[in-house]
Amino acid sequence: MIAFDIEPALAADLEWIKKFVATEIEPLDLAFGSEQVVYDKSHPVHDAHIRPLQDRVRARGLWSCHLTPEFGGQGYGQVQLALMNEVLGRSAFAPSVFGCQAPDSGNAEILAHYGNAEQRERYLKPLLDGRISSCYAMTEPQGGSDPSLFTTRARRDGDSWVIDGEKWFSSSFERAAFTIVMAVTDPDVSVYQGTSMFLVPAGTPGLEIVRRTGLGYDRDDTGNHPYVRYNAVVVPAENMLGDEGQAFVIAQTRLGGGRLHHAMRTVGSVARCLDMLCERALSRRTAGQSLARHQLTQEKIAEAWIELTQFRLQVLHAAWCVDTHGAQAARREIAGVKVATPKVFHNAVLRTMHFHGALGVSNEMPLAHMLLGSVALGIADGPTEVHQTTVAREVLKGYRPAEGDWPSEHLPQRRAAARDHYAELLEV
Repeated sequence: MIAFDIEPALAADLEWIKKFVATEIEPLDLAFGSEQVVYDKSHPVHDAHIRPLQDRVRARGLWSCHLTPEFGGQGYGQVQLALMNEVLGRSAFAPSVFGCQAPDSGNAEILAHYGNAEQRERYLKPLLDGRISSCYAMTEPQGGSDPSLFTTRARRDGDSWVIDGEKWFSSSFERAAFTIVMAVTDPDVSVYQGTSMFLVPAGTPGLEIVRRTGLGYDRDDTGNHPYVRYNAVVVPAENMLGDEGQAFVIAQTRLGGGRLHHAMRTVGSVARCLDMLCERALSRRTAGQSLARHQLTQEKIAEAWIELTQFRLQVLHAAWCVDTHGAQAARREIAGVKVATPKVFHNAVLRTMHFHGALGVSNEMPLAHMLLGSVALGIADGPTEVHQTTVAREVLKGYRPAEGDWPSEHLPQRRAAARDHYAELLEV
């Protein structure tokens, strides 16, 4: 049975979240919302404003809802998280205020599943409390989307591991209390069986920032995504997460959910574009009448609403599949959402930007920033093409080749079979 009802308690929470984000958090985005400040937990705005807001979220019972109660969360299913995250997706600071900021949320799940008691106390607890940030280092300069090209190595040396190599786009590295690093520990087997994960505390000797890298609007040698070199970085053997060779199994703990959560927040961003588009259409006049009265404008608004509704339902359906069947069984749905996310966001931003004219491409509107964000979503957590391949392979599992020389829908064959079946009647 298909139902679209929202439980009354959750509906009340969602209304509270909408008002809370709009009145308490979005003003902070305008004053402090750069990536550097969002991830720098030592910045004065966190003690002065963010942590009091986090306390209010905790009091409402909405803190780290993606985690189980054992780790201070609410154990929300993916459908509940989708409804919540589409509101949080309108704000840069909102995920931090609600304890679900990436990459910290995914790293917290890794530590919850694979960390030992000491690691949970040292790293997970302050991460869940919102006192520190973390980094996830997987991609490499030459590797692209192909992990078989990864060259970062970790070799065993007595009671320690020694890490050498380079990692690219290590988001929030400079502000992180620790980094989870993926490194090849056995180059003689497949990368999927010979790669392991390690906890590397900030300040460990041998960590070197080759250069600071930002997004397209950041100045040279600035930004939150540095290129990092590991020069014989030594960590204790107990800093390995899980077992040796288990990195890709561990990675799926965070990547599947992370891809879906990116999409959930993007629903909120696309809805924000529709808000801007409709407001603009009602506020401007051209050719003697409101922009909203022109047929082409109405066509674009209809397209925007339809694309948003289709995308939102696709995300909710993928979330329902994960809740019902598990993330592994929902690989096709998660990959499909990942493919749709940058495309829908990109279309929404371009459409809204166009209707704002020169103002739309200026730095006086958020649209140019959002446009680059839509492009980045086509690369983050694996490029679109990889996920298109996953969707195709999963879809093809439900089909078989045609028997014989002709397609199963070949009309001459089907007509002949139908005539044989109804021969008695056809002869009358």
